[in-house]
Amino acid sequence: MASVAKKDIIAIGGSAGSGAVLKRLLSDLPRDLPASVFVSTHIPAHATSFLAEMLDGSAAMPVTRAVDGQPIERGRVYVAAPDRHLLLIDGTIRLGEGPRENMARPSIDPLFRSAALSYGPRAVGVVLTGMLNDGSAGLHAIKACGGTAVVQHPLDAEADQMPLSALEATEVDHVASAADLGHLLSNIAQSDAGAGISPSDGLRLEVDIAAGVRLGSHALKQIATPSPLSCPECQGVLSEVNGSRPLRYRCQIGDAYTAETLAANIDEVDEAIRVAMRVMEERVTLVERMALDARESGRSAVAELYEARGEEYRRYATTLRDAAITSMRLGHVPRDRSI
Repeated sequence: MASVAKKDIIAIGGSAGSGAVLKRLLSDLPRDLPASVFVSTHIPAHATSFLAEMLDGSAAMPVTRAVDGQPIERGRVYVAAPDRHLLLIDGTIRLGEGPRENMARPSIDPLFRSAALSYGPRAVGVVLTGMLNDGSAGLHAIKACGGTAVVQHPLDAEADQMPLSALEATEVDHVASAADLGHLLSNIAQSDAGAGISPSDGLRLEVDIAAGVRLGSHALKQIATPSPLSCPECQGVLSEVNGSRPLRYRCQIGDAYTAETLAANIDEVDEAIRVAMRVMEERVTLVERMALDARESGRSAVAELYEARGEEYRRYATTLRDAAITSMRLGHVPRDRSI
């Protein structure tokens, strides 16, 4: 008689403030946990990450940085590597070189989607504290494939945006504090997985994109509809992913954004415009003073050069000022974003 599948694939995603939560959670998991645990957090692309070493010091289970091509084993914790998406494909870890999602690589959504695609009802997605809403779409995919959705309680989170967004996007199974997550996941790992739900072709395509498969406009049309928005990275057309929760966009290259992340990026561009405007106006003032000094000292040719440069800078400053005013009229208000 075949054994009953258990919920033995636990994928955890977090951002701002998640380090302390992960240490507490993993310290509460038993060494003989009958499951594999995967952790993805927002790591700067060229940073040296010591997260695996830090967590290994507090966890009963062995914790290692994920290596491309290694087989997945029970009773181990795998931590995403910098500048690669952590993916679970056919019982193997893959480090995807696909485009960034939500301005990050590794991103939480690709990990969750790959767990949903490969393991269906065996997959457990856990969203921890963090800014914006990475992980919400992936958690929705896990739930849609018959998996289990867990969210850290927003009131317990250092940054409540990711937990709140996950709760808005998905009918989750469990909400728990950091102190209770370890015990909760231990119990979940011992429960039966139940029946699965066939994954969509769109889910398969998005996992392929994260792995590094080239997208292209034809493939994108299968899962998304062109919008009037442009990609902040490549300036190409963004397409709205059909039926996505939360609202998401992809460009033809594959860069992906939730609407909230896209709005935050627009805010940063607005601030950059205002900074550039101030710098340009200061340059106008400076070269005008230099032109006057040249006139007073009888250097007419030099004065004309500075005056022409001042006029050029003034045009730039006017263009930037018009852009800033248009942005304010559209209601873009700068906001602090830390990941």
